[in-house]
Amino acid sequence: MATRNIVKLGDDILRKKSRPVEKFDDRLHTLLDDMRETMYKANGVGLAAVQVGVLKRVVVLDCTEDHTGYLELINPEIIEREGEQFEAEGCLSLPGEQGVTVRPMTVKVKAQDRNGQWCVYKGTELKARCFCHEIDHLDGVLFIDKVIDKENL
Repeated sequence: MATRNIVKLGDDILRKKSRPVEKFDDRLHTLLDDMRETMYKANGVGLAAVQVGVLKRVVVLDCTEDHTGYLELINPEIIEREGEQFEAEGCLSLPGEQGVTVRPMTVKVKAQDRNGQWCVYKGTELKARCFCHEIDHLDGVLFIDKVIDKENL
């Protein structure tokens, strides 16, 4: 495993749409392992492949304080949304910036695992925000595009 550099705001790649993953191979597994290490080293709760310069529909996240909730989402899509929450968000690609966004309180996400098997995950509160935030990255959308109340922006 290796730590990768996190792309910062201003790099055009963050605004590009990521491509679906078609090959579930060692190269993908290395990317996932590197992303996990990079996310934890940066004290993040989620990381999209585009944030390490790779335009693939890949996300890693762990919204738990004790790092026991690690998930890998490949080709994720939100299939259900319920409720609303208004919370502050930040992003590893925009260090020091925060703003309040509106996100669903609960979401269900369909995604593949590192071996290509389809799974469905449910997230509420912080986990729901993480799912939405990271999946937005895959479509070139940043949390600052959804801010309704700027704290430090």
